Amino acid sequence: MNLEVQQSFFRDQQARFSPETVRAYKIALKQFFASCQKNYNEVQARDIRNWLANMTETGLKPRSIHIKLSAIKSFYQYLMEENYLTKNPTLKVKTPKKEDSLPYYLDKRQLAQLQELTKENPRDRAIVEALYATGVRISELLNILLEDVKWDSRQIWIRKGKGTKERFVLFSYDCAERLKTYLNQREIESKYLFPNKKGEPISRCLVEMKFRQYTETLGFRVTPHTMRHTFAAHLAEKGMDFTYIQELLGHENINSTRIYTRLMNHARKKQYDRYQ
Repeated sequence: MNLEVQQSFFRDQQARFSPETVRAYKIALKQFFASCQKNYNEVQARDIRNWLANMTETGLKPRSIHIKLSAIKSFYQYLMEENYLTKNPTLKVKTPKKEDSLPYYLDKRQLAQLQELTKENPRDRAIVEALYATGVRISELLNILLEDVKWDSRQIWIRKGKGTKERFVLFSYDCAERLKTYLNQREIESKYLFPNKKGEPISRCLVEMKFRQYTETLGFRVTPHTMRHTFAAHLAEKGMDFTYIQELLGHENINSTRIYTRLMNHARKKQYDRYQ
């Protein structure tokens, strides 16, 4: 019963949700109903609160819990609108406050260590450099076509970013050299920049597994999304205007980028303290 209704929910919300939202919400709903062991029409507010409490106890970050609760609330709002239910159990569940923490990013030394670690594998080195130089999301990187790369102007066309918005991102001379080195030795014929052996985009799981290996080897956390934060943080430290950073990141709302203002101030203070 739960699965059928969930399928209807995602099918009807397809135009509204980005692929990343669908992915996160599917995981959240699967986890909730596995934990709750009830049909959707039997769920009560206390079941949701217990689930939230369990996630808090296991050390899940408030931001992650917030996303999971958003999935449940959105699902039950849909059930109410489609007349599956007459009472919404999520109305009595308070949304936990997001922690107002600075985004985690690599400093220049850590970035250099990651680049050094991947230098023997042209594809892995190119992926690391492309993520850092462009600030794109991993889902965007994996869907880049060869024809989307404008070598003369060093731009990449991101056809469908979050919210299906298109944009151009820039890449550096170093990134161009890494991409060319990788492409020159690539034996697979494919329209994608980073294909698997079948010519389709390499899987997100593979890239994330590689980054988990980097984390173990280097001794500090690094994920594909860390590279996006690092891209934005380093531009912020250099004093780039936030409207430009916002445009490059593909943020619709400037408030999504404002956290990098505090990050820049934090970085400047660290630099100042170093010389005292």
